[in-house]
This record gives sequence, C-alpha cells and structure tokens, in this order.
Amino acid sequence: MALSPAPLTLPVLPLDDEVVLPGMMVPLDLSDTEVRAAVDAAQAADRGVEDGARAPGIRSVKARKPQLLLVPRIDGVYAAVGTLATVEQVGRLADGDPAALVRGVRRVRIGAGTTGPGAALWVETADFHEPAVGKEGPLPPRVAELVHEYKSVATRWLRKRGAWQVVDRVAQLEDVSELADNIGYAPFLTAEQKLRVLETADPAERLAYALQLLKDHLAEEEVNDTIRKDVQEGVEKQQKEFLLRRQLEAVRKELAELGGDAASEEEDYRARVEAADLPEKVRDAALKEVDKLERSAEGASPEAGWIRTWLDTVLELPWNERSEDAYDIAGARAVLDADHAGLADVKDRIVEYLAVRKRRAGRGLGLVGGRRGGAVLALVGPPGVGKTSLGESVARAMGRTFVRVALGGVRDEAEIRGHRRTYVGALPGRIVRAIKEAGSMNPVVLLDEIDKVGSDYRGDPAAALLEVLDPAQNHTFRDHYLEVELDLSDVVFLATANVLEAIPEPLLDRMELVRLDGYTEDEKVVIARDHLLPRQLERAGLAADEVRVDDSALRRLAGEYTREAGVRNLERSIARILRKVAAQHELGERALPAEVTADGLRALIGRPHHTPESATEPAGRRTAVPGVATGLAVTGAGGDVLYVEASLADPETGSTGLSLTGQLGEVMKESAHIALSFLRSHGAELELPVTDFKDRGVHLHVPAGAVPKDGPSAGVTMTTALASLLSGRRVRTDVAMTGEVSLTGRVLPIGGVKQKLLAADRAGITTVLIPQRNEPDLDDVPAEVLARLTVHPVSDVRDVLALALEPAAAAVPAAA
Repeated sequence: MALSPAPLTLPVLPLDDEVVLPGMMVPLDLSDTEVRAAVDAAQAADRGVEDGARAPGIRSVKARKPQLLLVPRIDGVYAAVGTLATVEQVGRLADGDPAALVRGVRRVRIGAGTTGPGAALWVETADFHEPAVGKEGPLPPRVAELVHEYKSVATRWLRKRGAWQVVDRVAQLEDVSELADNIGYAPFLTAEQKLRVLETADPAERLAYALQLLKDHLAEEEVNDTIRKDVQEGVEKQQKEFLLRRQLEAVRKELAELGGDAASEEEDYRARVEAADLPEKVRDAALKEVDKLERSAEGASPEAGWIRTWLDTVLELPWNERSEDAYDIAGARAVLDADHAGLADVKDRIVEYLAVRKRRAGRGLGLVGGRRGGAVLALVGPPGVGKTSLGESVARAMGRTFVRVALGGVRDEAEIRGHRRTYVGALPGRIVRAIKEAGSMNPVVLLDEIDKVGSDYRGDPAAALLEVLDPAQNHTFRDHYLEVELDLSDVVFLATANVLEAIPEPLLDRMELVRLDGYTEDEKVVIARDHLLPRQLERAGLAADEVRVDDSALRRLAGEYTREAGVRNLERSIARILRKVAAQHELGERALPAEVTADGLRALIGRPHHTPESATEPAGRRTAVPGVATGLAVTGAGGDVLYVEASLADPETGSTGLSLTGQLGEVMKESAHIALSFLRSHGAELELPVTDFKDRGVHLHVPAGAVPKDGPSAGVTMTTALASLLSGRRVRTDVAMTGEVSLTGRVLPIGGVKQKLLAADRAGITTVLIPQRNEPDLDDVPAEVLARLTVHPVSDVRDVLALALEPAAAAVPAAA
C-alpha cells in the first residue's frame, strides 16, 4: 500500500470503543453531531480543492471522494494511529435514518491539531511506514505459511457461520496487509484487540496476531459446542426418562386394575436393600421390614409409612463408608499451632492421642475385646478459649469429617438413643443423625456443652451417653429407633464443658480431662493479631492494609475492656472498632488507611470497663479500710477476683451472732463459721480483741450478691478480712489469696490454681498466697505470668496474716 510522501490535514471523527481497519466499509449515523460535523467538513474541504478555494494553511491532494480521519477513542483515550477513510456515499438507511458509508483506506499517524474550516476538529497526519512484505517479489516462506494457515482457519470459521460469499473473497486476497486487516470484520474482537491490529506496523506480525485470535475463538467455540451438546443430550435423556416413567406408571396402573402382577414400590425397596452395602445383620433386619411392608400394602395400614421411613433411614446411613486417616503427626501439630495460639499442654495431649492411634494402626491393633486405642477427651474450660475450634482442628489434622452435636438443654433420653418406632414422628437419636450427616462411620464427633445436659421425667441423657462414650460397649451401640447394632468404636468422640463439677461423675469417669484454663494477656494479643483481627477485617469489608490495630491497643483491649479467660468479648470489641472505623470513613470523618492505637480506643468504643484496682487512687481502693480482703475464685467464665467485706455491729444495737450475705452456698457459709471460730479460739495469740465478737454482731458480705457463690477456697480470705477488722490493720492492696482453713489454722489445698493466678494477673495483683500443698500446681502456670507475680505458698493461717496485713504501725482504729 503506497503512502503519501507529504502529511495531510484532515477532519477527525473519534470512534468510541470502536476501530475501523483499512479495507473495511462501515456506515456512520449522521444524526450524531460529531459524525455530521466531520463528514460535512470532509465534503467542504473536497469542494474547496475542486473550486480552488482551499482554506489557508490546509493542505490536501486532489481526491475524487471526501476524506476524513477515523480515530479510535478507547475509554476516553485517543489512539496514536488512525485510519484515513473516504466518504463513499451519503444517504439514508432502510429505516430512514441519515447515514454516510465510509471505507478505510490506510493507516496514518496522528500529528498536531490545527484549526480548519467547519465545526470539526482538524489534525495533521504523518506517514505510517509499513514494511512492504512480498510487494517486490515472492513471499518469504514463513509469511507464505502464515497466509496459508490464516486462510484455512478463517475459511473453517466462516463456513461454520454460513458466510460462503466471504469465503471466496478471503481466498482471493493475496496482499498480506489486506489479509491481516480483514480480521476487523470479526464480531468477537474487542476494541482493544482491533486497536492492536491497527497499531501493528509489520503485516506479517499483524497476520500472526490475527491468526492467534481466530484460533483462540475457534477453540472457545468448540468447547461451548461440546458443553451445549452435552447439556442438550442430558435434557433429552431426562425428558425420555420422564416419558418412560410416566408410561411405566400407566402400565402398572392398568395391570393393577386387571389384577395382574406389577412391580410395586415395595419391590423397589427390596431391590434397594439387596443392592445396598449393608452389614449382614442389618440386611436381614431390613429384609424383614420389607416383608412387612409388602404384606401391609394389601390394606391401608398406617404402619407402611413408618416402615418406609425406617428403611430410608437405614439405607441412608454410611454403614461401610470410612475416611482414611492421615496420620501425619508433624502436620497435625502444624495444624494445631496454626489454628490456636498458646494452649501448649492441650496441643501436646492431642498430638499424643494421635500418635498412639497411629502406632496402633501401624501394628494392626484394631478392635480388641470391643476396644480401640484412644481415650475420650473432655475439653473443659471457660467460654471463648477455643474448645469447639480445637475439635475442628483435630478432625482436620486426622483428615476426618467433623460433626458437632449440641447437648445444651437436652433433657430427653430419646434425644441420644432415639424414639421407639411406636411413637408418632419417631426419629433416630442425635448420635445416629451425626453419623448420617458425616457420611462416614469414623468421623470426629464433638459433644458440645456436655455439662449442660439435664434430666427430668423423660429420662437422663447423661446415662444414655455412658454407652456412647464407653469403648468397651460402643461397638454394639443400639439406637431405640434403628434397633440394630451400630459400631461406634472407630468414632473419635470429643466433649466440651464449661464447669467440671457439673459433669455427672459416671460420665466423667469415661473421659480423660483436658483443662483449658484461659489465656495470658500476651497470648490474647497474639490471638487477636493473628486470628481475630484478619477474620473481623474480612467481615467488615475492609482490606488488611486499610486498618491497622497496633499491639498496644490490643493489649489494652484485653486488659481493660474485656477482662475474661477466653477471647470471645475481645473479638466482639475488635469487630466494634472496625465497624466504627468503616462508618466514620463512609461519613467522611476518617480517611483510610487508618491506625488504631491504645490512646484512640476511648474515642471509638468508650471508656475501659475493667480498670485495675492497683491503678486507682489509694482512697478509692477496695482494701483501703480494714475488714476487706481480696480472694480468688473459679467460675464458669474462668478465674475471677472476689472481695470479702467484714463489719462489726454497734454495741448499742444489741445485735449478736454471724450474718452472711452475698448468695453464699453451704460450703462458703461453713468457711465463714470456721474462720470466726478460729479467731475466737486464738485471739490472744494473734493479739486480736476477739471479745468484741461476744457483744457485737459480725457481718460478712461477698459483693455482687445477685451471683450465687460457693466453693472450698474462701476460708483464708474470710479469716484475713475478720482479722483485719479486729486489728485495724488494712489488707495490702497488692495481695490476693486463696485456700481453705481448718479450726487449727491449717491452710488446706484447693483447685483451679492456674485459673486463679491468671485472674490475679489480669486484675493487676502482684502478690498471691496459695496453700503450700498446691505448690506443684505452679508448674501449669505460664512462665510469663509467674514472672509478674510473687507467689507465697503458706501452710498456716498465721503466715497468711503476717504476709497480707499491713504493719501494726499503720493500723486504723476499729470502729467503736
């Protein structure tokens, strides 16, 4: 294609998201203002040349037809290369709309804009140097091969579309540039692809690109055709099957009316049972039920519906389906470490459990005497410490299906063992339903909230769980609804509970206890940073780099806003912060990315709710007056700080005896009486005016009276509070204590040492007194917590008073 040696100044017509290649004929809608201005300017310029009245500064070459420049405008951006086109004809389309037919002539480069006659924009064009491939001799072999392959592929595509006339035209094209530009008519090309064809100077390279576009489209069409064919065949098969079934039903109906034999629904059940992979005893029981169903079909017996439901349940159970265990112990430990921060002792116990199962499986030690290796683990701890998620991690580590069975509030034994089939609406129990849901006979089943199982006139679900959890019995578990033996020996049962004492003793005897006592503040920061924050960012619709919550803010959240054993409220607080940040951003009050620091928490979620006592002014401390001691207790929510207050009644009131308030249980009431008796009998030794007890009433109160409290660990605290009241010596504000006391002053051991020390650390306590016999329990306390605490193991209450009370010189006179 020859190029003009001199640049031209032409009117410009921008084409939005459209590209016209040389050789293409396209209609232009003249009702568009830009199109009308460009065509009018081209016609005016052409007339000016013919009349010799060319506008000053506008160069043109005498042409038979008006010329204009078609410039692609993709996403509002003008291309650097356009197409010089001639206006072939101006008229009206079949629908009556005015239009102009233009033909692309050649590529030109766009120069600087200029001013010209008419309302259109004029630009100066430069030469577009296109290599003359095959213009002066035969085509190079590579180009000739491209031409042949392009014509072959294009012909195949055009024949699929039925464009036979275009096939002949493509076959006659010999010019490489024209052949490559012919791709512009393809309707599947995007504007960006056409623009690349327009901007490619080398015809051979342009033809190779056009060939690749055709091949890709043909491949996509072939895949779509295959899918369409498969779908059509599937629809036809379904229609045919539907028609045949309707015909079969009609034939059966006719045969039944004539008294002939026809295949019935009952015979269909028989075929399903015989084809199913069932244990022998289960198959025999199912066939007996099919016999009953066939007999009951002769009349309108309601038993037929019950039998069908039972058969459906039996056939849906995965009697011989099992997941293959993935005994990768190192991988299991990696899964546990990735899913949970801290809890090192718990993860060690789970890894030991898996290692034993792997060893037994490797030695072929399966069912022996009704037992398989491995105990039932009971994960006991306060809410939010990750008991349920640990169960999910165990299943993931073993490669098994995980099923959760919620037992909270269950009071009907039939919920575990199933209902008798004689009851209307009878169903199998939750264990059978869990196996059915899992789809295998060896899932990981989590018995959640096992401590909240109750009992009433409908039976005791805890008693029904005894057979489920006993490895010596559960290989022959019998559900009341199924009435066939179900082998549960390969199911991994895990249980969770908040309060150990609420688990029935026989049930606890069948499980191995694993305590989750809560997290330290450092562990909470790691959990919040690595697990909670990413999850809440996703739920709030925020990217990881849009909001950053630094460690100081997370530490303050854990220590002053959400003091708890677990991390549930900590996660809620993080979610609240992110919601607030998102709302502020949408309101234009905060820009992203944003950083949340400890100092910025108050503006986002208000003031802290748990300011440590040690951080307040001395006058506001709970132990600023004699008669108040700080104790430690364990509740269903973990460890907690417990205050005991004591006071003496005025002698003039005539009040005597001991008054107890604060919803105290029987054990704590006994502790109060023991504490008072010890001080009365050892008053002289302790230099206490115990004669005041004779004429003045003693009142012991444990605040938060709406919360029931009980347990054998408050005796030492009550004794210290009474001794502080009588001596006038205040209890040190940094001291907390736990332990029971005897009438002789011995400090007796208690439970929950780890939880209590974690609570003391959260409350800002620095010195803790524990029974000396509980000293070995310190091995379970995290090292970083012990480093912040001074722990005094004591064996006598006299040692407690010496450590807990301030010096006598600082005594405050007792109230008269």
